[in-house]
Amino acid sequence: MASLSFSTTRIRNPTLQSHKPLSNSISLTKPIKISCSFYRKPSQNQAKLGLFRSESSVSTPKEVEVDDEEDDPTAELSYLDPETDPESISEWELDFCSRPILDIRGKKLWELVDAIVSITDDLGIPLPEKIRFFRSQMQTIITKAGRELGIKPIPSKRCLSLLLWLEEHYETVYKRHPGFQKGSKPLLALDNPFPMELPENLFGEKWAFVQLPFSAIREEISSLETKFVFGAGLDLDLLGIEIDDKTLVPGLAVASSRAKPLAAWMNGLEVCSIEADISRGCLLLSVGISTRYVYATYEKTPVTTNEAEAWEAAKKASGGLHFLAIQEDLDSDDCVGFWLLLDLPPPPV
Repeated sequence: MASLSFSTTRIRNPTLQSHKPLSNSISLTKPIKISCSFYRKPSQNQAKLGLFRSESSVSTPKEVEVDDEEDDPTAELSYLDPETDPESISEWELDFCSRPILDIRGKKLWELVDAIVSITDDLGIPLPEKIRFFRSQMQTIITKAGRELGIKPIPSKRCLSLLLWLEEHYETVYKRHPGFQKGSKPLLALDNPFPMELPENLFGEKWAFVQLPFSAIREEISSLETKFVFGAGLDLDLLGIEIDDKTLVPGLAVASSRAKPLAAWMNGLEVCSIEADISRGCLLLSVGISTRYVYATYEKTPVTTNEAEAWEAAKKASGGLHFLAIQEDLDSDDCVGFWLLLDLPPPPV
């Protein structure tokens, strides 16, 4: 059994094990091809809430023809899935930054991918309870706006639908714009801070790399409400992710004698992703908007390195989909915390 270590003490002989409490899981001994497809451009029926506002006051030059208003970076667009109950939309994702586009004056085009009050008026929906955003540079302006409207701002890289939207929009819209700047780098790059020491309240005791068929993951996600388990799922339909029930998804199982308090603390952190850092011989936990912790360490040997590489390869094969499970014991039948996670590359803008 691999013990979870958060100090200079190294784990002795860590192994990847089958994980009985999470049914049908298997050890990782080599990369396993996982079938997972991403549908990059959700239709209006797939997107619960589509938001776009260009903050540039300069319109597209008349001589430029735009085939579809939805693909015009200077157009205003908002729509609501007709099958969605407006009252059910309580959380939004927001971005505000420059795009790789110059307007007719040669100035950077800045966009607010959300206009909050005007969107609620246009679509007849209530103000959200929470707004997530992933750029630390915009924290002050977004936080101020949210507090003035009574909306809780949440710095978090779990803005997954927005990140996928930005990637799709870059390829299908921005590159077609006459002012597109090829090779332009984002002005507001995402933070990738040096990993910090894990706070004492997040310590675990044992861990294991595991895999679960997606059918078992769906059961764990449903238990978040039925059994009041700590954690968070993902709206895979909204993200355009299609995955078969038999598909194996990699994850990390953590055991602790104080599992419930541990899961409760983790629940307030906006857990984003877990990464095996092969060069350092450790696992990194990303939370919030710009925080990374050294979550576990292991002794670097050819065997442990291969195991960590296999886990990362399986995560990559699944499109970044993975999970974190917290239990009282690795032989327990239940989880007290379960997070479905998606590790995405930073947006191109």
